[in-house]
Amino acid sequence: MPFYRQRFLEHGITPQSIRTLDDVTRLPFTCKRDFRDNYPLGLAAVPRERIVRIHASSGTTGKPTVVAYTAGDIETWTEVMARTITTGGVTRNDVVHNAYGYGLFTGGLGFHYGAERIGATVIPVSGGVTKRQIMLIQDLGSTVLCCTPSYALYLAETALEMGVDLRETALRVGIFGAEPWSERMRQEIEAKLGLLALDIYGLSEVIGPGVSVECEHQCGLHIFEDHFLAEIVDPATGQSLPYGQRGELVLTTLTKEALPVIRYRTGDITALDAAPCACGRTLVRMAKPSGRTDDMLIVRGINVFPSQIETILLQIEGVQPHYQIIVDRQHSLDDLEVWVEVSETVFADEIRGLEALERKIRDELHNGLGISARVRLVEPRSIQRSEGKAKRVVDRREVYNS
Repeated sequence: MPFYRQRFLEHGITPQSIRTLDDVTRLPFTCKRDFRDNYPLGLAAVPRERIVRIHASSGTTGKPTVVAYTAGDIETWTEVMARTITTGGVTRNDVVHNAYGYGLFTGGLGFHYGAERIGATVIPVSGGVTKRQIMLIQDLGSTVLCCTPSYALYLAETALEMGVDLRETALRVGIFGAEPWSERMRQEIEAKLGLLALDIYGLSEVIGPGVSVECEHQCGLHIFEDHFLAEIVDPATGQSLPYGQRGELVLTTLTKEALPVIRYRTGDITALDAAPCACGRTLVRMAKPSGRTDDMLIVRGINVFPSQIETILLQIEGVQPHYQIIVDRQHSLDDLEVWVEVSETVFADEIRGLEALERKIRDELHNGLGISARVRLVEPRSIQRSEGKAKRVVDRREVYNS
């Protein structure tokens, strides 16, 4: 593979440099920029004729991040997704409502192949047409819901507008991913949909969904270590961190053929736990990601993750799980404003009650984040919903810096 051959030469790495597993930390990192710099398939390790599938995720420069699969990779992906779904308690007796997007995005087809491998009935509904999705969940007896967590809440919200209570359907488990979500949001989803909400983790550059998933105990995501080697590093220094310490997740693919990656910096903030799980699995577990290094906001010198704000908001009565964070710059100083949807009852309350809630949110944010933020309470359903990944942050400072 020309890319890694050149990278290792630059760092003085030879085959003799790697004698033990610990020596892996001597290898250089791979990062998102390497995909951009070698667009479209400069990182491929096999000739074009062996590539049977191409997927892509959206890129920050207008060019997507392109990934490739051999027939062997598709088999591996199917296998880890079958494990993923099984870990979530899904069996061949289930009806899987797959609302992840099909196409270049890896989510839809990943879940599809995994569910078919275990013999479950798959409804490949993809994203959009929300009212029809609710009808299908009812009419086809869906027992498993697969989508982003924000879309799960949107489904519940739309269902109530239709006079449908998803808690009364056959849904019993949901496997949600593709965006960070807090424990409080999990509670909201479980309460409104009447199911067990499980987190899944994956990324296109490594394989797609199927790197790790929670079991019914919801105490960390089991990483399939026979396919992916996981490390935690300090995001600032790149130094390896021990089990239990929070930092950036780094992954090395062990079985990928078309586009293997070595020490790929995922940008996701988490920690690893090697203790056996109550379910009996001995795979290392990763904590629910708390955010991304590239999602981290630095506001007046303080590191702020959107997930921190979400956790604080959803602990306050009357607040809905829909919000948006606006970061601006006024007179050379960073300005943080949080738009928060409130319930119908709260919004219809007298001005004095709304002002009291606004003060409470402002105080809780200050206590939790260590910085002050302005709060704007907005009426229900006024913040734009997403059928894919929710857009939580609008950083207007980028406009001034560009």
